[in-house]
This record gives sequence, C-alpha cells and structure tokens, in this order.
Amino acid sequence: MAVWARQVARCGWLRAAGLLGLRSRSGAARACCGAAPLPALLSGHRLPPWRLRVSVDCAQPSRAKGEACAPRSSLPVAVKQEQAAPETVSDLSAAKLYEDWDDVPPSSALEEISEEEAVKIIADPLLPPQSSTLRDYVDHSETLTKLVHLGVDLSQVEKRQKAGQLLLTLDFEKDITKILLFLKDVGIEDNQLGPFLTKNPYILGEELEALETRVAYLKSKKFGNAEITQMVSRAPYLLLFSVERLDNRLGFFKNELGLSVKKTKDLVIRFPRLLTGKLEPVKENLQVCQVEFGFERNEVQQIAFKTPKILTASKKRLRQTFDYLHNIMGIPHNMLTRFPQVFNSKLLRIKERHMFLIFLGRAQYDPTKPSYISLDQLVSLPDEVFCTEIAKASMQDFEKFLKTI
Repeated sequence: MAVWARQVARCGWLRAAGLLGLRSRSGAARACCGAAPLPALLSGHRLPPWRLRVSVDCAQPSRAKGEACAPRSSLPVAVKQEQAAPETVSDLSAAKLYEDWDDVPPSSALEEISEEEAVKIIADPLLPPQSSTLRDYVDHSETLTKLVHLGVDLSQVEKRQKAGQLLLTLDFEKDITKILLFLKDVGIEDNQLGPFLTKNPYILGEELEALETRVAYLKSKKFGNAEITQMVSRAPYLLLFSVERLDNRLGFFKNELGLSVKKTKDLVIRFPRLLTGKLEPVKENLQVCQVEFGFERNEVQQIAFKTPKILTASKKRLRQTFDYLHNIMGIPHNMLTRFPQVFNSKLLRIKERHMFLIFLGRAQYDPTKPSYISLDQLVSLPDEVFCTEIAKASMQDFEKFLKTI
C-alpha cells in the first residue's frame, strides 16, 4: 500500500477509535489529513465547496527517513472534510449558501403560495388559433397596435383578401417603418398614411427597392414630384404595378385614344385609376361609344380626354344616359361631345330638371335660339341656383312639381 494511502487509512482508524477529538485535537487532524474546516474555506473563498481544491505537503523537510508525507490531493473538499475534519461542520442552510454565492435560489413549480399571491397572478389571454377578425389579435401584436394608432382601419383591411394574414407576419420596426418613410418621401402626409394603408395594405409587403424603381420610372417619364404624389394618393394601388405594366398602360391609352405624350400624361394625372384598373371595360366602352352611340373617333377622343371617368363607367348606365339625352331630349352628338360631363351626372337628376323645364316651357338646348340652356348648367348647378337662375321659379314650386311625377 502506498504511504499516502496508509496515512489516510490511519486518520480514519484514529477517528473511529475516538483518538481524534472534535475540537481539542483539531490540530492533529489537520496535520494528519491536511484539510481546513469547511466554514473557514467558504469564508475565505467565494466559490462552491465542490470547486475548492486543497494541497498537502510536508511541513518540514527534515522529517525522519521513512516518515510518511501526504502528497497533493485533488479530492473535493467535501470528501476530505468528511474524512479528516477535526470539528463538526456547522449546519449551513440553502439560504446561506446562495447568499455566499451572490445568487438567488431558483423557484420551484411545486412551491406553495398564499391565496393573496395567487389572486394577484394575471394570466395572459390565449392567442386564438384562428379568427375572422383582426380585433382578436390587436392585444397580442405590436404591429397591429401601432397601425391602429397610425389610423389604419383594421375592420376594412380584413375584408381584403389575405391582407390580415400579411399584417400578422410583419414586424413594425423591421418591415413597416421603412415603407412609411418611403411614402412620406413620395409626399403622403402623416394624417394620410392611415387611410392610405387602409386602402392598400399590400404595399407593406413590397420590397423597398422595387417601390423606389417604380417612382424613378414615373420621374423618367417627366412626371413631377407633385404629380406623382397626386397620382399615388388618388390611386393607392399604383405603386404595386411593375415598371413593365405601367409602361404598357401608358402606351395603351396613348395608342387607343390617339393622344400625344403630353395629353396622355395629363389624362392619367387627372384620373390615375386608369393605370390600375382593368383594361377590358375601357375597350368595351370605347367600342360602345363608336359603334352604338355613333360618335366619330375624334369625338370619342375628346370625350375621353375631357371626362376620363366615362372610360370606366357602367355600360348599362352609359346606354341609359345617352338614350335619354339624345333620343328624348334631342341633344345632338356635337353638343354631347362639347359637354361630356353630362354622362357623369345621375340620370334621375337629368330627368327631373328636364321635365320641370318642359312644364315651365323653358326646355331650350339649342345654342342658336333664345333662352338657351347649356347641358353644364342643367346638371351641375345646385337645386336652389337652378330654380332661380335657369328655371326662373322658386324652390317650393320645384318641390311641388316633383311630387306630381
């Protein structure tokens, strides 16, 4: 048996025999086993006991030949203390150990709490796995909360296909802030951002570089900053169209209507929804005006340029309005071409005022005759002004007449 092993065994034998006292013989124990009491180690070292290591050397080099000398030991202090501690280790509570380690004891899931503490616990509401409204997610989503504060109407957004799902996948700081700054650079005011995003939430999912490219294209076509702002504000979906689609749309209206570049630009500035709407209704209305109504190509060009909304109007409504103006009131094509805004008026208003003028004997629409009444005056003036200046009657007379028809 090695010398150091015999020494350790000797210590254990002496303790068992009661020869090593708990206090009076502590020095002999330390000389034998070379371990300091655990409290002294903890007070001198702020480390857990299992991390502490001790070394034992011969105190005096002049020991007698063959006298055992305990070598350095790598045993944990806890083990050494159990073998050779000269005094009983004082009980150390867990709180004392954690205090010495500058740490807080971990809480247990099985730890009992008082009723008062239990009442104060507020559980977060569960996130619904699915819902038909974004309202259920607002309290859980920082993005939705900030969009509401911005003025976005989520009740309208959720009606748009997959718009709600898009918003739930976006991070406000990472994905949305840069788009808001871009829109402000385009010219959208702060108080317009909410209504704009309500109409077009899909722009929040677009790449910033693609949006900047589309604006750069419009500028290359000589659209000014104020004109681009006006177009984007009136047609929120405009910037969702790629450069190729925008170029094709501009070319379509230029060729179909036979307009110059300048007039084409003016047309889409005044009615930018021509660039974002479907082209099939436009083609059909152009065909109706030429084939069914009998307008010449140059007349259609003038009508479309003056009142571009006609190009996207309902064909049924156009037919009814043209039939009443041309076939019942007797308005010729050249007069309709001169005042095409009459096609944007409600047919009921045209009928009521025309019948009232007939009742008064003042229905005169020929500019070559006395008491001429232009189509613009017929449909654009408020009722009070129409009665006093055009019909030469009172508002009460007009209201009484309406009750008879």
